[in-house]
Amino acid sequence: MKRILLLSFLFVSLTLSAWERTPLWPDGKMPNKQDHQIAEMTNVSRLKDFNPDAFRVPYLEWFEAPSPEKKNGACIILISGGSYMDCCDVKLIESWHRDLTALGFQCVNFVYRTPRPKNLPIYLTAWQDGQRAVRMVRSEAARRGYDPEKIGVFSMSAGSHLALMLGTSSQTPAYDPIDALDATPCHINWAVVHAPAYVTTDGEKGTAATRGGYGVDVTLSKVFRFDEKTCPMSLHHGGTDPYSPNGSTLIYRELRKLGIPAELHLYPNKAHGAFGFERGVEFMRQMGFMGTLEKEVPILNRFPNDDDRGKYIKMDVWPSAQKTPDFQAHQCTPYIEWHFPKELKSKAIQIVYSGGGYDTNDPDGASPTSVRRFLNSKGVTVVTMKYRTPRPQGLAKHTNAWQDLQRAIRLVRSLAPEYGLDSERIGIMGSSAGGHLTLMGVTSSCHPAYYRVDKTIDKLPCHVAWGVAVYPAYVLKDGDNGHNHHGGNLDEDVIVDDFSFDLKTAPTLFLHGDADPYASMGSVKVWEKMRAMGVQSELHTYATRVHGFHKSGAPGTGSYTWMERLEEFLAPFLKD
Repeated sequence: MKRILLLSFLFVSLTLSAWERTPLWPDGKMPNKQDHQIAEMTNVSRLKDFNPDAFRVPYLEWFEAPSPEKKNGACIILISGGSYMDCCDVKLIESWHRDLTALGFQCVNFVYRTPRPKNLPIYLTAWQDGQRAVRMVRSEAARRGYDPEKIGVFSMSAGSHLALMLGTSSQTPAYDPIDALDATPCHINWAVVHAPAYVTTDGEKGTAATRGGYGVDVTLSKVFRFDEKTCPMSLHHGGTDPYSPNGSTLIYRELRKLGIPAELHLYPNKAHGAFGFERGVEFMRQMGFMGTLEKEVPILNRFPNDDDRGKYIKMDVWPSAQKTPDFQAHQCTPYIEWHFPKELKSKAIQIVYSGGGYDTNDPDGASPTSVRRFLNSKGVTVVTMKYRTPRPQGLAKHTNAWQDLQRAIRLVRSLAPEYGLDSERIGIMGSSAGGHLTLMGVTSSCHPAYYRVDKTIDKLPCHVAWGVAVYPAYVLKDGDNGHNHHGGNLDEDVIVDDFSFDLKTAPTLFLHGDADPYASMGSVKVWEKMRAMGVQSELHTYATRVHGFHKSGAPGTGSYTWMERLEEFLAPFLKD
């Protein structure tokens, strides 16, 4: 009978794929064996003549080696999702295998036992299989030509829950040793985790997050140990996923507490799914898992001229010094500049300004200049703003800049029809202190920053349709006037009172370096707050990158491609 089953297994393996399959457990040694469980992808298990007895043992499916000229000396374990009920992500595994092999990785598909075990935690048998799988992959490194300390994971859904177990808890044995292989370490070196399920306590028993991952009594599941071998991660999640994206934000926070480089990528209006493959690749490249980084390129080298700019207009923000609210003589005179594209392709308007600690600001700096040149090339009108600095005396640091921003938005709204533009499609964008100013604009437009100085322009609303906050500073109370003391990671590191989060709060794109002393957790916690309000925003953090990360970047990393995130975020707002 055993011979018949073995032949059946080999026949199906050879006919459905040419890949090499290696069973994980020796005969009779599989822990917690349960008769209802199988180990196979659904493209096989759902065949009419499927014989479950031939597929009881979990296995590794080794794909072809990358070409010698592409080979990067690393291996990636691919893990399907399927609610711990099956392994269903056949097309996703195929796609990842194809694209990652082309990038030089040795890929291996890990197929674990499903459906869920009875009378045990839903993940336990899969976790046992996973630890054994990592040991086997590590033991194969020399023979297959990759570094045993360059083993990563790409995962989805329940497979991402399993990846988090492997990435955070490798020092906790999931089973008793059965042979010499179990002396091999089972930690992984990095993980690219898509839509992890069951991460918050309102869903850890195997359901969608019943309260959306919210509630004072909803926390991160305690199954994740976060031990000394916890690895760097890139976490990807849709903003409307019922398997709450708050699970990913909580994992990200724990990684930050341990000082482990990590990325978080959150996608607005996306449900359960795998998003941002290229962001995962950029993370691996930035971390050095794909070889030595190329030399960084200054952003202005990529946007060196104003060839796509057409008409230019400059105007003051206020009618006169006498009509400038809270005028202080030591501050600069605020103004806006219109930069029209040679070929108008959208009626939307992007307002851009710089940072500078509210002590200075430069509309001709690298960030505003590169953005306006990029958007002009896409046919978008850009308005740059010079706001009042240095900081006012006797007032909050941002007061005059906030007044200038509200007035600038009203000015732009008042003139938009004259220029053939849409007065209801205005967005704002700034970095550092300018990022803080952006959050003032997107969250607090119903709160007047000044009493009106005229009866026309100041009658207009100053809300915006979107915001872009690039490494916003001064967002959390542990760093409201400087660097964040705790990295913004503690529960008491709450959002400052500056932001009203009123009913006109606009969707926002957050871009932040993970190693920024003006902590990326400021962006994350504002994203969480907006989601709780029903405002779908987008967020990307970048591993190892500090303040000003976007001013230069190595090709193929997030610091180089961040402008594409801006273009993707703006796409729905730019459509006429």
